[in-house]
Amino acid sequence: MATMTSRERIGHLIRRQPADRIGVHESFWGDTQRAWAALGHVEEDESLADHFGLEIRGAGWPNLVADLDAGQQIIEETEETKLVRNGNGAVLRWWKHKSGTPEHVDFLVHDHETWDRHVRAKLVARSNLRRRLRLERYREVRASASQRDLFFCWSGVNVFELMHPVCGHEHMLIGMALEPEWVKDMCSVFADLIIDVQKTLFAEEGLPDAVWFYEDLGFKGKPFMAPAMYKDIVWPAHKKTFEFAKGLGLPIIVHSCGYVEPLVGGLIEAGMDCLQAMEVKAGMDLLELKATYGDRISFMGGLDIRALESNDLDQVEAELLKKVPAAMEGSGYVLHTDHSVSSRVKYETYKFFVQRGLEIGTYS
Repeated sequence: MATMTSRERIGHLIRRQPADRIGVHESFWGDTQRAWAALGHVEEDESLADHFGLEIRGAGWPNLVADLDAGQQIIEETEETKLVRNGNGAVLRWWKHKSGTPEHVDFLVHDHETWDRHVRAKLVARSNLRRRLRLERYREVRASASQRDLFFCWSGVNVFELMHPVCGHEHMLIGMALEPEWVKDMCSVFADLIIDVQKTLFAEEGLPDAVWFYEDLGFKGKPFMAPAMYKDIVWPAHKKTFEFAKGLGLPIIVHSCGYVEPLVGGLIEAGMDCLQAMEVKAGMDLLELKATYGDRISFMGGLDIRALESNDLDQVEAELLKKVPAAMEGSGYVLHTDHSVSSRVKYETYKFFVQRGLEIGTYS
């Protein structure tokens, strides 16, 4: 087969169509860029995606915080952290000098009544819709990807990843059990908002090649909810947002950390075309997923980041040889670790991972 452009290749792989080789994509912690730059491997402001020949670019990320005028109010600050109240009324403690998720300290919203009182009206007010868009960034990245024949995604979070920043995982999950109508209403409001921002953006700036939703639905060993609860409460919003994109001819990529295998069937039924990242230490198994669902979806990731963090090239090669040949069978695989690349991974290790992965992943 003739060599394909990245845009052609990723488009074919997501749709499980023949391609010349597997694709390649990745995400990196900011700490990794700084560490590699300090050692002279890359420039401080150099794009790691360009440096390693990654094939997907993304933009979109609308601002879906409830109060667009609230900003970030610093409540407390130390040399290492800052305690911030944001436009959702959430109080979070962030690291100042390193990457990581924030500590959840307090939430203004914790039930149906506080959702209605503090947040709902701000989200359904369409007068703020244009302020939520990041038009210029979308236009810039889309044009650059087009010029370079890269695959371009609208990227953003879906309803689960929009609800918990408003009320926290604990209140949200208790709400699913005790106040399901509240959580269903949050899902509905956010689904409509996602579609409205996409409609406006796509009409003014053009379509992407795919829609990539970020939706962390699991933790170690279990999803956040049982499949039946997912199907009753969250799935209708997924189906609605997925179907809007599919109606425009756009495939759906879903990122989810944690163990989400019990929810994969529902995600496929909602319209998912590609699953990423399949976190090994949480219990996800790329080869089992390929065997079970490989006739219906494609895959991106599932290669244990801990092999790379060992910086033992024999371990890295063993992980590649164990999984890539089976994952690429019949098309439908994009090379990616099962997590973001941390600064514990040496530059030389990641470079080997990409080069050797693509060698193994080239179709004869």
